[in-house]
Amino acid sequence: MTTKTMNTGSQGQSMKNNFAPLIVDVAVPLGSYYLFKDGFGMSTFAALAWSSVVPALRTAWTAVKERTTNGLALLILIVNVVGLLLSFVSGDPRLMLAKDSGVSSTVGIGILISVALGRPMMTAGLKPFLVKGDAAKEAAWQRLASGAASGSADFRRKERTFSVVWGVALLAECIARIVGAYTIPVDTMIWLGGVIMIGVMAVTFLVSGGLAAGPMEGILAAEVKDSEAAAATAEPAVAVAA
Repeated sequence: MTTKTMNTGSQGQSMKNNFAPLIVDVAVPLGSYYLFKDGFGMSTFAALAWSSVVPALRTAWTAVKERTTNGLALLILIVNVVGLLLSFVSGDPRLMLAKDSGVSSTVGIGILISVALGRPMMTAGLKPFLVKGDAAKEAAWQRLASGAASGSADFRRKERTFSVVWGVALLAECIARIVGAYTIPVDTMIWLGGVIMIGVMAVTFLVSGGLAAGPMEGILAAEVKDSEAAAATAEPAVAVAA
């Protein structure tokens, strides 16, 4: 097996490891919710209940096997539980519009709590896009995240900033939709709620990219370059010693 083949396999495995949690914890629950609700015609309650099975099992399995709590799976489970509780609310159309913001607020609060605990939850989604399955970047990320590299402090600060921006944005979206539900005509708010969500997401992508993701990518590239330079310097020294 050539070095190129080994690197390709390593990158593929790294990409798989990075995206697997997102697929299991986010894509499967969300996809199954819409499949049960729109595909099979289940009620909102039933769809939320069945789509909670995967994150619930994953959270329990992680807790038993690794004696840790998978934050992303737990958050999705909490969001679904909140949705189940809110699905009992009915009658007032404005209250029905306002309750949809419960998901955003729950996710936003969960993200901010994860930052306070030192485990920024949005890192799970950010890392694959910065590492891109590259083994050298993966190793550099680990050094920066562990504090072993010179740029670790700045890197981890930007990592926290990324999650904070998203947490605050989701809470802001929640507040905006609640205010709109009770101050704007219902017919208008039905379509405006989606516009608000899309607008908040677009702005948050730009802000989080400029304040955190972009600088983190630069720090990551610099760490890879420094590591390669150190390895190149070490090789002649080893050859002379031999």
